[in-house]
Amino acid sequence: MDYFKKILKYAIPYKTYGVLNILFNTFYALFSALSFMVMMPLLQVIFKSDGVKVTEKPTFESISKILDYSKDSLSYFIHRVAGEDQSKALLIVVSLVITMFLLKNIFSYLAMYFITFLKNGVLKDIRNDLYNKTITLPLSYFSEKRKGDIMARIGTDVLEIQHSFLSILELIFREPLTIIFTIIMMFTISTNLTLFVFIFIPISGFIISLIGKSLKKKSDDVQREQGYFLSLLEESLSGLRIIKAFNAEDTFNGKFNDSTKRFYNYSNTLTNRTNLARPTSEFLGISVIAVLLWYGGTLVLVDGTLAGEDFLAFIGLAYNILTPAKALSKASYAVKKGNAAAERVLEILETKNHLEDAPNAHVKTGFDTAITFDNISFKYEDEYVLKDFSLTIPKGQQVALVGQSGSGKSTLANLITRFYDVNKGEVLLDGINIKELTKKSLRNQLGIVSQDALLFHDTIANNIAFGKDVTKEDIINAAKIANAHEFIMELPKQYDTSIGDSGNKLSGGQKQRISIARAVLKNPPIMILDEATSALDTESEQLVQHALEKMMKNRTSMVIAHRLSTIQNSDLIVVLKKGRIVEQGKHNELLAKKGEYFKLVTMQSLG
Repeated sequence: MDYFKKILKYAIPYKTYGVLNILFNTFYALFSALSFMVMMPLLQVIFKSDGVKVTEKPTFESISKILDYSKDSLSYFIHRVAGEDQSKALLIVVSLVITMFLLKNIFSYLAMYFITFLKNGVLKDIRNDLYNKTITLPLSYFSEKRKGDIMARIGTDVLEIQHSFLSILELIFREPLTIIFTIIMMFTISTNLTLFVFIFIPISGFIISLIGKSLKKKSDDVQREQGYFLSLLEESLSGLRIIKAFNAEDTFNGKFNDSTKRFYNYSNTLTNRTNLARPTSEFLGISVIAVLLWYGGTLVLVDGTLAGEDFLAFIGLAYNILTPAKALSKASYAVKKGNAAAERVLEILETKNHLEDAPNAHVKTGFDTAITFDNISFKYEDEYVLKDFSLTIPKGQQVALVGQSGSGKSTLANLITRFYDVNKGEVLLDGINIKELTKKSLRNQLGIVSQDALLFHDTIANNIAFGKDVTKEDIINAAKIANAHEFIMELPKQYDTSIGDSGNKLSGGQKQRISIARAVLKNPPIMILDEATSALDTESEQLVQHALEKMMKNRTSMVIAHRLSTIQNSDLIVVLKKGRIVEQGKHNELLAKKGEYFKLVTMQSLG
């Protein structure tokens, strides 16, 4: 129930709807029981037309005689209205029965009407919190998780919580109250008969509970497998070009078919065990009714201690208990299924974010002096990628980082943006440790253009603006600086052209120039270029390079370069090898040393 309590806190903002639900469920439960009690005068009118009529207003004597008082009061009311006219008396009783059932169903609808707002509100808030937590968690969290599994938790697991845990909110008051009111009515008819019924109900409940014990594990298997094949689907769509190029369709088909087969087996087991609840509870319920018919029939026909119409009303009340009892037994299965879903959802919500802003973090409003990597060391897993690394990038300078793959170049970009935190040492901005700044204000000082120009399924204008409140003129000016304006104007809808999923309607060079325009519009004092031209052809590279040069004017730039032709004019070139600086200087100085930089340049035939 711990998971249920944690999910239930989301219902607090909607407590008014919960209170109204409880109120109308109380009326529903009351009229559900009364609707069977008014059957007794109906049966009396039909089967005891020659019976004694109550002509004087009855008086209330004690709680033990409340049933007789109620029956006599109703009989007195019918006699006053109908007199000796039996058909009129029958019409009155039938009208009473219809009224009771009408009120019962009106209150049932009102209870469900208000709980709908609570259920859907909780669903919305959990989804919002999940999404918010997902996009604020550090990148390291997602290196260990499948995207499809995260999607499954936000999608199907949250829905399972609504179908299971939140469905209990409908039952948690209505069904117990229905049972309580019904039992009270049953006791007023016959104490012995009611006690006899309750010998068998606990036995039935115990048998039903045995079925549901393994449902949580089975439900967990189903949801985990669903997360896996959704992840496989996401990977397949992202890498469809590679899958086709390597004729790997059969391999991925096999993986997906194996996953759906496991899902099929898990789902069959889970569904069959859930479905077993209904026939089991129905059979046990009918067994109780059968025993009740035997014992009650004895009281009516042999002992004569119970009136026939009272016994028939009692049978109706006993059956009235079965429906909420079955609903509660189904709810217990739903809790077990919901537990598995809630556990997976709460795992994300309760994940500690070690990159949270410090309690006393302050806002950085500008950049004045330098970026400093002060004797830092960093590792993603076991081995250090950077070891005792120190570097200062003064304001207004362009510093290029070069070296072989795995030398730690991109890691520096991840550290200055605080996508990861250093293990040792400090990263300083104007002499302030970036851990002491809010992440938002830190990243406001930075613009990033990476090798993979990530664009969104939207218009060019919206991709450049990227949520900023800017004018069309601002967007066009940014596009001109990025050398993107000309090709945009040739598109069918120009700046209002939708670029498709991940910008797949554009070429690599066009996508890169859109991402540069986005960075230009942000207008940050510090620019980080992470191999921004390495994936482009020569013509596109030249266009993009010109755009980058225009963008980097009067800015502090950290350029991570694979193509060394793009960084020859840098103020400082830093050569890394296995996480350490092996050389640094200007292009010509490093060439003259004929060291590591000279080897890299020679390998690219630029010497």
